[in-house]
Amino acid sequence: MNSSQFKKSQFKLFCADIGYDPKDLESIAENIDAHYKERTEYKPDKKNGGFKKYKDGTLKTRIIRPSSKKLKKIQRRIKDKILEPIKLPTHIHGGVKKRSNISNAKPHQGNKYQLTTDLQNFFPNIKQDVIYNTFLNLGYSNHYSHWVTKMTTWKYELPQGTPTSTHLANLVFLETDFRIIDLCNKNKITYTRYVDDLTFSSPVCFKHLISELLGLIISGGFKISYRKTKYEGNQNITGIDVFNNYIDAPKRIIDKAAEESLTQKDFKPYSIYMNNIRKTNTKKPAANIG
Repeated sequence: MNSSQFKKSQFKLFCADIGYDPKDLESIAENIDAHYKERTEYKPDKKNGGFKKYKDGTLKTRIIRPSSKKLKKIQRRIKDKILEPIKLPTHIHGGVKKRSNISNAKPHQGNKYQLTTDLQNFFPNIKQDVIYNTFLNLGYSNHYSHWVTKMTTWKYELPQGTPTSTHLANLVFLETDFRIIDLCNKNKITYTRYVDDLTFSSPVCFKHLISELLGLIISGGFKISYRKTKYEGNQNITGIDVFNNYIDAPKRIIDKAAEESLTQKDFKPYSIYMNNIRKTNTKKPAANIG
């Protein structure tokens, strides 16, 4: 098989894997700009409600780039057929089936010392070539990697607001995850990650390891938000208040649930969410060590 034939066969394989007609996919790929929209929105404050602000009171914004109906269908198939079958460590909770911000916070219950940090501009900082190289490293051919990258990136970066972006971000960060997990295992530190939120905890002080932990993140090519980096006990972790013997919803959610209890509405989302958090308190937290 010559290079031209291999190129065509890899494209057909990609289309077969996601169950999509090659001609339709080529048509979308040739006019990819028409299949994205772009909008600016305020960053929601999950802990306190409303929107996040800078110190001067200015509202924080982010660029959302959702894909069109046709492209979104392709991306959902890429997610279902190619991305989700790739096994991720139990430490990763964002964008993983049957895991959530609640399962991300629970392992840290009862640990006196907690370190939280997050990554600056996580999605926009992941460039097109990084996605391509990630798939090469996973064993896919250059042509197959090209098509996965072509159908999931825009403007040379990972767009925020598509079905595949969180999964791809997880794969890109995976090498750094493994380095962090190795260091945490050696020092009996519990580690979880929810997309761009990283949490570490332990029953014993590990302040002397903070620089090394953050250094692993930076050496992986990622930027840390030092303003959001905190080392203290009983923190709010991915929107969940974590204490010694239990976890709970923040006061804002509890108040909203109390308001719902006074109504006749059949659907009470705040009450459901609060109860989903509280029902974990009948279980022992599973430490993500090992």
